[in-house]
Amino acid sequence: MPQDSVHKRLLDHLKTGVVLLDNRLRLLYLNTAAESLLGVSDRKANQLFIGDVIFKAEEDISDMQTALAKNVSFTKRRAELKVSHNKIIFVDYTIDPFEENGETQALLELNSAAHSHRINREESLHSAHITTRELVRGLAHEIKNPLGGIRGAAQLLAQENKDVELTDYTSVIIEEADRLHNLVDRLVGSRKPLDLKDTNIHEVLDRVRSLVEVEVSGYGINLQCDYDPSIPPVHADSEQLIQAMLNIVRNAMQSLNSPDVNHQLGKIMLRTRVLRNVTIGTNFHRLAASIEVIDNGPGIPENMIDTIFYPMISGRPDGTGLGLPITHGIINQHKGMIECASKVEETIFTVVLPILESKN
Repeated sequence: MPQDSVHKRLLDHLKTGVVLLDNRLRLLYLNTAAESLLGVSDRKANQLFIGDVIFKAEEDISDMQTALAKNVSFTKRRAELKVSHNKIIFVDYTIDPFEENGETQALLELNSAAHSHRINREESLHSAHITTRELVRGLAHEIKNPLGGIRGAAQLLAQENKDVELTDYTSVIIEEADRLHNLVDRLVGSRKPLDLKDTNIHEVLDRVRSLVEVEVSGYGINLQCDYDPSIPPVHADSEQLIQAMLNIVRNAMQSLNSPDVNHQLGKIMLRTRVLRNVTIGTNFHRLAASIEVIDNGPGIPENMIDTIFYPMISGRPDGTGLGLPITHGIINQHKGMIECASKVEETIFTVVLPILESKN
């Protein structure tokens, strides 16, 4: 086990999980990333057999024992491991035996395969979102110019003609022109700079709850909360964050109001947690806030799950397909990320926002 505090700090700053094992695969040391991956602390894991931390992994443990016995390095890609709380993780791992004071020990390196996949997917989505936004802005300019002319002509026609029936027609033209104008503005998104302040995310979520309370009771939906009160403030624009979370919660409400729901009790859970050693995009953060919106609706079709954050994509006939893209844009502006996992009776939207470390 590293004795030097400088060495330990260096290991704890690595994003790769590092585990030191003895010749009987007992754990001697875990760095912070390994603690996070395996769901166990270095102190609690000390001297435990690796099979007490990684469950039902007989084949992987056998491979590690063989590598130790033969004193050769062994690597496995995308291994599926069950860790504490029955959590399944996908990792690339390498076990590398070495001699220390005449005794064989081994260094086990763990890299989250799901984490790498998530980073690639988020970067791809972010790039596509920027491209789409620029295309939409160009299209919006081409739409709004003639739309203004149509609205102006309808207003002049209404002023010149006193026929009640024709006035009804011009009113429809004006109202629809305004609706399309607002739709285009929503597509483009706000260009207003963020008003960033230290923000309590639970105050944001409580505001969202108060805004949807009446709608939720009307749908017969049970809205629950599971907050981690230890989460520090995040640097955010509270109004924008309220809008982003409101879009997600309303999306969950609408899915629970779908005829495809085959149970009587709709439920939405708002859950917050602190995450440690998180990479968002290409930036590493020691701490981040996780906000989950979980519903027990019909789920999102598998063929739509990768496109739900694109504009004009909606699973509902009456949907605009703008709520989630707007949310994605707001979270991106906050240097955060949003992802979705869905199956029947469990859809989870996860928003991750960085927590800035204190300079004191």
